[in-house]
Amino acid sequence: MSNYVVGVIFARGGSKGIPRKNLRLLAGKPLIAYAINTALASNLIDRVVVSTDDREIAAVAQEYGAEIPFMRPAELAQDDSPEWLAWQHAIRELKLVGSGLKRNIFVCIPPTSPLRTVENVDACILELLETDADLVITVKPADRNPYFNMVMLDAEGCARLVIPVNKEFHHRQAAPQVYDMTTVAYAARPEFVLQAKSMFEGKVRTVVVPPEQAVDIDSELDFKLAEFLLSKSSSH
Repeated sequence: MSNYVVGVIFARGGSKGIPRKNLRLLAGKPLIAYAINTALASNLIDRVVVSTDDREIAAVAQEYGAEIPFMRPAELAQDDSPEWLAWQHAIRELKLVGSGLKRNIFVCIPPTSPLRTVENVDACILELLETDADLVITVKPADRNPYFNMVMLDAEGCARLVIPVNKEFHHRQAAPQVYDMTTVAYAARPEFVLQAKSMFEGKVRTVVVPPEQAVDIDSELDFKLAEFLLSKSSSH
């Protein structure tokens, strides 16, 4: 059975932290352009689509080579709208379930991780194709560890480890390895996304990416960090 892989970039017009974030220029290009360029550069992705509620984002996305086969409904583009529902909407609009001869793969490439590589995205697709996973996420080694140096406060205001354990870990390397989820890429079986309410209802596998490729732009500081890393990479 052949594979048909659709990369979808979800880009709302609204953004509380950074207004018009997806169109904000980063090293001279709109933020969304980085996700589009990476998706187009992948030899595994057959089609690149942007899901947006915003006409200006749609126009810019088309300039950079993405398709806009549908507009996202406003109710799926609010600050509190679960992106999982936008995934389901895109899969239905693209008719990725029940097409018969091809094995369809859905890939989400968020615009907020402009330092990702094509290899990061392709690794997620291959992990999904080569295993029985329902979904593949990207992760990076966590800076903090809930078994060792992450705490919460109890009712009396005293600090307790987030995950209490019988054994005391005297250094972080001895604690179980934990990871931070990133917004680098997700690859999923469309059938699973449609029938599930969240990603962890299924069998989830991971691709580990370096922290410098997983910068997630959510603040002005993140923008400055991304610009600095891009300037360093372009100077070599």
